[in-house]
Amino acid sequence: MDGLTSAQVSGAKTNHVPRRSSRSFGAIIRANVFTLFNLVIGLLWALVLIFGAWQDGLFGLVIVANSLIGIVQELRAKRTLDKLAVINESPVTVRRDGRDQELQPRQLVLGDLILLGPGDRLLVDGEVVESDGLEIDESLLTGEEDPVHKRPGDEALSGSFAVAGSGAFVATKVGTDAYAVRLAEEASRFHLARSELRDGVTNFIKYITWLVIPIGALLLYSQLRNSTDFGTAITGAVAGIVTMIPEGLVLMTSIAFAVGVVRLGRRDCLVQELPAIEGLARVDVLCLDKTGTLTAGGMDLGEVLPLRDDQPIDDALAALANVDHRPNATAKAIQARYPSAAGGWTAGEVVPFSSARKWSGADFGPHGVWLLGAPDVLLDRTADGYEQAAELASTGTRVLALCRTDSLAAMAERAASEDGVRVEAVALVTLKQRIRPDAHETLRYFAEQGVTVKVLSGDNPDAVAAIATGLEIPGGHRAIDARTLPENDPGKLAELLDTHTVFGRVTPQQKRAFVGALQSRGHTVAMTGDGVNDVLALKDADLGIAMGAGSPATKAVAQVVLLDDKFASLPYVVGEGRRVLANIERVSNLFLTKTFYAIALSLLTGVLGLMFPFAPRHSTLVNALTIGIPAFVLALAPTLERAKPGFVPRVLRFAVPAGVLCAGAVFLSFWAAHTGTSTLIEDRTSATIALFLTTWWVLILITKPLTLGRMAMIGGMAGLFALALAIPFVRHFFALEPSDLSNDLTAVGISVVASAAISVAVKLAGTLRP
Repeated sequence: MDGLTSAQVSGAKTNHVPRRSSRSFGAIIRANVFTLFNLVIGLLWALVLIFGAWQDGLFGLVIVANSLIGIVQELRAKRTLDKLAVINESPVTVRRDGRDQELQPRQLVLGDLILLGPGDRLLVDGEVVESDGLEIDESLLTGEEDPVHKRPGDEALSGSFAVAGSGAFVATKVGTDAYAVRLAEEASRFHLARSELRDGVTNFIKYITWLVIPIGALLLYSQLRNSTDFGTAITGAVAGIVTMIPEGLVLMTSIAFAVGVVRLGRRDCLVQELPAIEGLARVDVLCLDKTGTLTAGGMDLGEVLPLRDDQPIDDALAALANVDHRPNATAKAIQARYPSAAGGWTAGEVVPFSSARKWSGADFGPHGVWLLGAPDVLLDRTADGYEQAAELASTGTRVLALCRTDSLAAMAERAASEDGVRVEAVALVTLKQRIRPDAHETLRYFAEQGVTVKVLSGDNPDAVAAIATGLEIPGGHRAIDARTLPENDPGKLAELLDTHTVFGRVTPQQKRAFVGALQSRGHTVAMTGDGVNDVLALKDADLGIAMGAGSPATKAVAQVVLLDDKFASLPYVVGEGRRVLANIERVSNLFLTKTFYAIALSLLTGVLGLMFPFAPRHSTLVNALTIGIPAFVLALAPTLERAKPGFVPRVLRFAVPAGVLCAGAVFLSFWAAHTGTSTLIEDRTSATIALFLTTWWVLILITKPLTLGRMAMIGGMAGLFALALAIPFVRHFFALEPSDLSNDLTAVGISVVASAAISVAVKLAGTLRP
């Protein structure tokens, strides 16, 4: 039991596991460089450079820009995540050379003697060599809800966590050999939970890729048939195909996520799964554990109220508080007043505290069997002290009952106080809980944002209700005792959760069931917690948020960890998620409007056999001013609007009519100019003017509500386009000749009508933001 020696440690296998929070540098490079879009654009760029003018190959710089910006932003996010992940790693207590010491998980080696207490997560596999009432929850691995009592010689698997008692085990498998790591090695490296946003963008790309092939072939055929100049035909076809590709959409999505991660990192919020940012935006129900979330960590011992004068109350309390080598918050509060056990009070059989039992106990031989726990669990309603405990709890005070009984084994096996086991209350113990000073304002924020709060606590329902009422949580005065809830009726449970806010005496399994019941009603559920009793619910919630001072097991399963342990950080976290998702939707509207006007134009010119209305350099100019530059601004704009499901249909309802009407305006402007005596460059200039004006109007619609900053951006883009038409060398570079005033004014008139039609179409589709 002395553990490894320093010499043995030096040559042993270390516990090296890829971090879950970010992918490797090489993976980031590959993901941003070797993409389908880069391949397609690269091939088209090569064709233009071979057969056309180099100015028409400017769009090829998109490959470089997309790759560089994506790599830089993700590396920034990686640095932030990795730094915070190190801070988030809970130290492991190991015995080496006969001394207990705390090490980082990566410093563990094969054969280490690892000590366990409540809330500790098992990071490696091993064999139990010491157990003092040690109970381990393996539900995340096996699905079995009941904790497993571990005895010397039993196997301990990584991915499980201690819920009661204490003990030690010897590491037999470390690193990638460990059970949990082998089960989910990929998820451990870079886990991507389901994301409606990412799935939607992926589907857009997939369908557009399939459309580009036949439409591009048709466009190429029509350009070759209608042009005597092979180079002009190639550049015309490339202009249509390149514009169909929403090459910046993936980039802007990645940037929005990465910037969100960095911003949250500055607030000491560790995002362990990138789609968690999306979950933040969609949350409409927030489940809170009272202890450690609404109340600050730790407690103070209040009063000890004797019910019997002939009992050694102080000695019993001191002995119970010091029986566990890894005391919980309650035991620590009592230890502050009773730092050591009295002489002769040596525990034999011990039942450690667990959230499921809600009591602990020990057999002190000649001094008898003593229990400490929840009065409404240990005592019958007619027992002495029960009513007094209920009155104290109704004021928000946490109350424990100090009791005597005849048999600890009988108590551990009983189902309730009515099972015939004698329990006699000797004293009531009150504990003072510290309400977080920021709790009131934080809860008010969620109420204003339409997020429903549910308080799920293992404490007495009356005590929880008193605290909830003091914090002005709606419906806080009507607390429900979770022991009275139906066990096998999810529908009834969901109804009660819809109509009530505060629940007391909730077991860990019930918290998990509550999350599932809320999800069955279509809610997006976030769960916050800090204790080992919250782990199962955090794992099942759409978004698990752990407090930084919480147990290692809690922080391991959560998608977001508030490292500063501040409840007041939650509004900022939720706001950041809403900003990211709403802005990605705005940007998607821009990019996919471009895609659909390119598809419509390609079909029109391909079927009717006309030259394409503009060259690649024209689309490069217009796209930069109406999509590229504004997208960077919009992707980082603030918003408070809660994200709603249906991302793909909403974007399509905007982008399809807007894109088709833009295409109609460009085609009519080009066709009207083409029927006269003007040159191809003049005709394409008229079409480019129409393209800019209609897509500029789409930008205005998407940018609403218009702030001073946004109006300056919109005006700036119009000014830059005007300069491109006015400055001779810029005009020459982009092949613009606005010399046919009649055609250009016709294009302006058509664009005004098309812009009005776009406004009506998207308003009818109900996609404009209020």
